[in-house]
Amino acid sequence: MEERRSSIRSDVDEVGFISVSGSSTRCRVVNLSEGGAAIDVPDASAIPARFKLMTERDRLVRTCRVVWIRQNRVGVEFDGEATAG
Repeated sequence: MEERRSSIRSDVDEVGFISVSGSSTRCRVVNLSEGGAAIDVPDASAIPARFKLMTERDRLVRTCRVVWIRQNRVGVEFDGEATAG
């Protein structure tokens, strides 16, 4: 498969939280780069096209846009700079 990412992702295994309209859902961040991430979620059909993602370790909040979904794994691209959560 041809690599199309603009930055290399590092494998991680950390807890994250998806935030949409004041509610949050726990997820697992499986890889991460400056430009995006892959996350595992309980129900990918419940994930909106845009949301905020906060990783538990660094508490950075990133605005995300869904790029792809495969079963319960979601690939996202970050929109803008991360902010402290």
